[in-house]
Amino acid sequence: MSKVEDFLTKEEEQEIIAAIRTAESNTSGEIRVHIEKSAKTDAFNRALEVFHLLKMDNTKEQNGVLIYVAVEDHKFVIYGDQGINNVVPKDFWNNTKDIMQTHFKAGNFKQGLIDGILNAGKELEAHFPWNHDDVNELSDDISKGDI
Repeated sequence: MSKVEDFLTKEEEQEIIAAIRTAESNTSGEIRVHIEKSAKTDAFNRALEVFHLLKMDNTKEQNGVLIYVAVEDHKFVIYGDQGINNVVPKDFWNNTKDIMQTHFKAGNFKQGLIDGILNAGKELEAHFPWNHDDVNELSDDISKGDI
């Protein structure tokens, strides 16, 4: 088994997907999680590449958020699209990253992801509230591996 497969159990993955659905239930924003073995380059640049490969830059309001994790590199990136970055506080992603990093350092990856997702969802709700005609533009499933 690769480290990507060992990173989360199936049950933990389902809890994370449930957190994504909870976070997205009050916002038109879209949140995805991508996990892979290694960035093989700068983690931020790889997160940006994955963001585009997952077509997260195609949301109507440019309000997609990717949480990218490179397991063997011990790195993660929170990447928000232009529509989000234009309205959230400058330190918003740092605050979310700190919340996640505290859990990650303790080896609690599931809770770190869940807390990061829910925190991002609260901020998205403030700037991109859910409307009755909103549709889920992106899959809530966790993507894995090289894409």
